[in-house]
Amino acid sequence: MQYDVDTPSAYLTTLEADWRKEKFLEIRTIIHSYAPKILESIEYKMLNYKLNDKSVFHLNAQKNYVGLYVGNIKKVDPSGELLAGLNCGKGCIRITKSIDIQQTKLPEFIKLSIELSESGTDLGC
Repeated sequence: MQYDVDTPSAYLTTLEADWRKEKFLEIRTIIHSYAPKILESIEYKMLNYKLNDKSVFHLNAQKNYVGLYVGNIKKVDPSGELLAGLNCGKGCIRITKSIDIQQTKLPEFIKLSIELSESGTDLGC
């Protein structure tokens, strides 16, 4: 889904109070816990997270999942170990209602993505 908003706070206000908002806020909290100074803005009608003027993540609530977009997942997790059991595309991790984020290695993936980005590694497609 796309939300026609200009600010992260407007995006959060627009989200329906359902499981997607719960998962969305949980992922957002994880991102901020590993990168307290990460800049949050709107890009492509979703939340964008930047470090050193480079996008690290995009986060969006879709109809059937919450999408965390990370350029090229293989640049962060070449073996697929951190994202095992999750529905992933080339650059999208799809979190569905039944996923317990704390029972996955998604927080470790987010932490590693931030560390790689801070070290100058290009995570783009």
